[in-house]
Amino acid sequence: MPAIGRRGALVAAVALAARPARADAHLSPRLRLAPAPGAPPRVALTLDACSGHADLRVLGGLVRLGLPATIFVTGVWLRANPDTVALLRGRADLFTLQNHGARHVPAVLGAGRLYGVAVAGTIEAVHREVAGGAAAVLATGAPAPGWFRGATALYSPEALAAIRATGLRVAGYSVNGDEGASLPASRVAARIAAARDGDVIIAHTNHPERPSGPGVVEGVARLAERGFRLVPLDAVPVEEADAPSRV
Repeated sequence: MPAIGRRGALVAAVALAARPARADAHLSPRLRLAPAPGAPPRVALTLDACSGHADLRVLGGLVRLGLPATIFVTGVWLRANPDTVALLRGRADLFTLQNHGARHVPAVLGAGRLYGVAVAGTIEAVHREVAGGAAAVLATGAPAPGWFRGATALYSPEALAAIRATGLRVAGYSVNGDEGASLPASRVAARIAAARDGDVIIAHTNHPERPSGPGVVEGVARLAERGFRLVPLDAVPVEEADAPSRV
């Protein structure tokens, strides 16, 4: 092959490896609370703790307000934040720990990255991620998790089926509160405060260095002031649906 041909082939191979899988190959589960006629409006706050530190602005604010949250924790985050884990376990009336994976690896097959994170690649790697995350939650003394949310909350259809085959439910959401903790607090508060009856909110509690955290607390405080009841994800019936990802 001529030199320019070899160089072109190498560039193409590198580009293919770096490119994420097609968006239409991913599923993004949706989740809402089932209607409860006659009951006060309800929402579920779910917080992802992916890696890094604990955002005590969020957790402390929820403790102060007495508002519950379902926290999806990775094994990486649990090991890095033992003091915060003790806080969460000591307030089991407010905080439920669920499975976010062993190492925060997307449950996506093939090659490439999503949001800069290398995907699992194989069903075997997906199983390791799920099993390792469950073991990490159990090691805290918490009950066995019944829910799983993969890194990026995107899944290959085959990976999604394999996870569900283990008996776990896959946690989608209906309101993206903070876009991966990338939004300013005012926008986070506005998004969360605009939630409707039955919404499942996703936000983050592992970025104390970013401005998003206080917006989570302000948003749920506004909901509570309007008469909304916050509920743990595993305490009420839910409605689940899978949709193609727009990513």
